[in-house]
Parts: sequence; C-alpha cells; structure tokens
Amino acid sequence: MEDDEKSDSVSISLGDDCIVIADVYDSNEMAYNVLEQALETEAAHIVIEPFQLGEETSRWIRVGNCLHKTTVITAAWCFLFGQLFPKHNIGCLSFGLSSLLCATVYAVSWQFDPCCKYQVETDPSKLEQILSYNSLLFASPVVLVRKDDTRRKILHNTVAVASGIYCAVRCFHWYQQSVSCS
Repeated sequence: MEDDEKSDSVSISLGDDCIVIADVYDSNEMAYNVLEQALETEAAHIVIEPFQLGEETSRWIRVGNCLHKTTVITAAWCFLFGQLFPKHNIGCLSFGLSSLLCATVYAVSWQFDPCCKYQVETDPSKLEQILSYNSLLFASPVVLVRKDDTRRKILHNTVAVASGIYCAVRCFHWYQQSVSCS
C-alpha cells in the first residue's frame, strides 16, 4: 500500500527556491508531469534525478539553444556576405532565409515552452553550490537554472527580421536590375 501512495503522490521537494524531481516514480509519465509542474512554478533551480527525463530535457534545451545561435549567426553571415560580395545575391539570400527559418521554427516550437526559460548548469562550482543543499538519490542529476531570456529573444527576433528585410531589399534591387536590362 505504501508503494501505491508513493507512486500516486507528487513529491516535489522545495528548498531555497530549488525543486528536486526525485527518481522515485513508477512511470516516466508521472515524472514528466512533475517536471511540467516544476517549470510552471518558475523556480530558480530544478534538479532532475531521473536519467531519461534529465537527458530528454537537456537535449530539448540544447536544440532550442542551437536554433537560437543558428538564427543569429546566419543573420550575421547574411549581412557580412552581402557586404563582402555585393553581386552574389544567392549566398546572402540563403543565409537570410536560413535565419528566418530557424527563427520561425524556434517561435513555433520553443518560444512559449516554459522549458526555454531554463539552461542546463554545467559549471562544477555552481553545481556544487546548488546540490550541496539537497540530499539526492542520484549521483549526477541534470540541473536547470532559470535565466531571463528577454534580451536573447529580442536579439534573436531582431536579427532574423532584419536579415529578412535585407534580403527582400536585395531581391527587389536584383529584380529591378534584371527588368531594366531586358
């Protein structure tokens, strides 16, 4: 009977604005539900002990980070390529469209996900500080730290839109030149 009560309960440990998702659940679905609740509380730190849940959450955050960085880098390359090679529109357009595509995928899939407000902590000194206050069952949990991503999203969206506008202007000039040559 105690096992049923343990598996049916939502055991979120709170302490120092830290939530520990313990590795005590009978099913992954229950652990996922606890993670969703933890994300919605907007805690400063979330410690995820279940290995599979921690790995999937970490991977999800890394993919979102990759989309963000790809958006910014391809937008920068769009502007750089356009300035270095003004007669080669295809390269500029491909970088600009890649930036817009990554920004769109991020906006659709990650922007409103509460998980995008968190980053995986990898600094050993910070991990030691966070984990020293909590008694853990698992030796190497995934630790999420809440970060303010407002500036990051503003940068991300601004450079994507700017690269799109830059590409549109270049296409317009390219079209005008091809029409005037005909």
